[in-house]
Amino acid sequence: MNSASSRSRTLKTVGALGMAAATAVLMTGCGQSSDSATSAATSEAAKVVPQKQTTSPSASAQLTEDQQERKKVLDATKVTFDDAATTATGEVAGGKLVDLDLEGVDDDDNDQSPSPSGSGSPTGSASPTGSASPSGSASPSGTGTSSPSASPGADGPVWAAEVAEKDGTIHTVRINAVDGKVIEARVDADQDADDKKQTADRLAQATQTPQQAAKVATEKKKGTVTSVGLEDNEGNGVMWQVDVVGSDWKKTTFDVDAKNDTIIREETDND
Repeated sequence: MNSASSRSRTLKTVGALGMAAATAVLMTGCGQSSDSATSAATSEAAKVVPQKQTTSPSASAQLTEDQQERKKVLDATKVTFDDAATTATGEVAGGKLVDLDLEGVDDDDNDQSPSPSGSGSPTGSASPTGSASPSGSASPSGTGTSSPSASPGADGPVWAAEVAEKDGTIHTVRINAVDGKVIEARVDADQDADDKKQTADRLAQATQTPQQAAKVATEKKKGTVTSVGLEDNEGNGVMWQVDVVGSDWKKTTFDVDAKNDTIIREETDND
């Protein structure tokens, strides 16, 4: 009787172990099947749903056309306004800066850089003064009869300056804004006695230099000076008009009184 009970207990134990093993196998199979199905579904979904773009648009893509053009020109410019002003006035004995503009930045036209006429071409004889004429290496061309450059900005950005003699005679000086070399220096051919007198009168009224006006403007707005010009202040004396391009590539124009360096008005171009 005891032997039979022992065998019965052994059979029950073996049976229980067998059932547990079978259950474990079934559960493992179900888990693998479930994982496999989930993986397959995920793979199929990935084929249908495109991956999201995580890269943000480039900064330049958010700029206006004018801002992109300013960025392009200023990125290529290596010669500062101050350096260009010094070079330009050095081309005219006793000359004073009347206007200095970085070509390609908000230019409506390029009337400051036409090909010189026959009488105004920068040949040796047409040079303003013996001491102010460019050196042979800086001459616009070997013969002095061809145009100084094919087109404005063809070889990079250019500073275009107007420098006046004491009597108001204006000279155009164009400077490579990358290496600082003088491209052209010539007397403007389209000046009459009234034009010269007007220029001389304005310079006589301007007790502050263009460099001082540029400093006042950049203290108000941090940025790069791209243009400075002496203008009439609507009959109330004269002013320096200064353009400053900020890090946002927007241009702000400052009208600075040419007698006391105060800002008369300012305007930002958001384009």
